[in-house]
Amino acid sequence: MNNKIQHLHILGICGTFMGGIAAIAKELGFRVSGSDANVYPPMSTQLEQLGIELSSGYQVENFTDDIDMVIVGNAMSRGNTMVEYMLDRNIPYTSGPQWLLDNVLKDRWVLAVSGTHGKTTTTSMIAWILEYAHLSPGFLIGGVPQNFSSSARLGDAPFFVIEADEYDSAFFDKRSKFVHYRPRTLVINNLEFDHGDIFNDLSDIQKQFHHLIRMVPSNGLILSPAGESAISETLAMGCWTDTEFSHHDTDVDSALNSGWQVEKLNAQGSEFIVKFDDKVQGVVKWDLIGDFNIDNGVMAIAAARHAGVPSSIAIEALAEFINTKRRFELRGTINNISVYDDFAHHPTAIAKTLAGVRAKISEQVTPARIIAVLELRSNTMKSGVHKETLPQSLNDADKVFIYQGEQVGWSLNDLSQQCLAPCQIEDNIETLVDEIAQQAQVGDIIVVMSNGGFANIHEKLLNRLAKISVT
Repeated sequence: MNNKIQHLHILGICGTFMGGIAAIAKELGFRVSGSDANVYPPMSTQLEQLGIELSSGYQVENFTDDIDMVIVGNAMSRGNTMVEYMLDRNIPYTSGPQWLLDNVLKDRWVLAVSGTHGKTTTTSMIAWILEYAHLSPGFLIGGVPQNFSSSARLGDAPFFVIEADEYDSAFFDKRSKFVHYRPRTLVINNLEFDHGDIFNDLSDIQKQFHHLIRMVPSNGLILSPAGESAISETLAMGCWTDTEFSHHDTDVDSALNSGWQVEKLNAQGSEFIVKFDDKVQGVVKWDLIGDFNIDNGVMAIAAARHAGVPSSIAIEALAEFINTKRRFELRGTINNISVYDDFAHHPTAIAKTLAGVRAKISEQVTPARIIAVLELRSNTMKSGVHKETLPQSLNDADKVFIYQGEQVGWSLNDLSQQCLAPCQIEDNIETLVDEIAQQAQVGDIIVVMSNGGFANIHEKLLNRLAKISVT
């Protein structure tokens, strides 16, 4: 009998998803090592503490003779030195999603959260609700959940909560990651065009979502907001599973008194009544703001209910939920000027974030300005796919600053002219920081939006604000 511990090597290990797989594999008893172009905190620290061997760069020397399987991240492509070495020598390999299915998900009740926006937050909420209910779920979250000490864990059977991304699985498997997850409980938060580097249009994305819908068993459940035409069209392609929909109190068809219903008790959304089939389930009181977070919260309550958690317990749990990092996260306050970090990288997400902030300050006695600072970093944004809708998404800002990075393939001059608020374009980070700091006023809320590091502009801005006199 061979008792040798299997050795896995992960290419692209410092990404949140692949790092999560590494942590789960280690917990399952595998020996785990990995390579990445840049090995850096916080993921490198988390992995090293687990005893995972990390190598910086993609040198073939990182492969040792005892490797049993290579798990290939979707950032890897043909031409990568280690990829070519792996293929030439016929080293066994698989994608991260496929490995996860084969070793973890095939035996679990999977609660998957999909959609263009809100996946990380909703996944974190569901995992926390199940944890609060003493169900000790496994999870893999594409962000840093603050109610847990890590972004991934094996957990106890049966439940596993996963962020279900529509991005492709690997260079050799161009299907969306989520088709490997086979959920019993599926949340589809919303559905818009994104990832213009791999999808041609919305219908391309809908096809992938329908592949996912086909895999949900008839005794499972699909959850989504009502009135989302792209989701309705996708379900109309064929659905063999019960569905439940959520409605806001302003929705026309909420009068049908079916499904999940929400009634806001204040403009900012920090308190709201939750109903199911017109029966009050309870009142959520939490620190989050915005209609988008209400939508996320209702989906989380509904998904947890399907897993057996009473709505009243889920509502209690949400009162103690701390939002994931980089989701309207306060980075600091200097001279009564608050600097927030937000992951918004799509016009809809930008608009919802700013609308939530606008609702919050509308209830303040002292008026405040919103300064939006935006980096166009995603492939879709850099290519200009959303340039027609981007100006309108910034309508709730009083002042807009946009960073014109080297890889942005279109001119932002037209955008600046179409914005309702004064809009300033800068192509230098230090100049951008100086301009924001000079124009900031006491009471301002500065919302920095990017899905990348943005050259650590948050700390630079706080340091600059501390050195100047603000009126």
